[in-house]
Amino acid sequence: MENIRDNNLIDGEIADYLLTDEGILISYSKSTLRTVENISANVALVKKITNGKKVPLLIYLKNSPIPDQKTRKFSTEKLPEIYTAMAMVSKPGLAQFIMKILFKFQNPPIPMQSFTDDKKAMEWLRRFL
Repeated sequence: MENIRDNNLIDGEIADYLLTDEGILISYSKSTLRTVENISANVALVKKITNGKKVPLLIYLKNSPIPDQKTRKFSTEKLPEIYTAMAMVSKPGLAQFIMKILFKFQNPPIPMQSFTDDKKAMEWLRRFL
């Protein structure tokens, strides 16, 4: 699936994006420290890409610095504004680690699943279109 990466890729500060024809947003995460400011800018970028429509997200995770608690809380609050579900594709363990950090005291605000296979991730996300 990575071979579609260069077609219509939209550059963002914390991730690059591609909206598929079927309406699934693909995110190529960057190893950037997340802050309230760049998360806010990213939410605005995603809304612009999707014309304000909530969409399923497939995210290719990368190791990045752990954000502070304020940023984690803000990020968690913003997820349901822009996404219907999130499939995280990574090496084994990374997605689970990120979920533990973000959702230590509460359940995720949208359906989330971690995968090592992006085809299975896309298949899972299609139910949220």
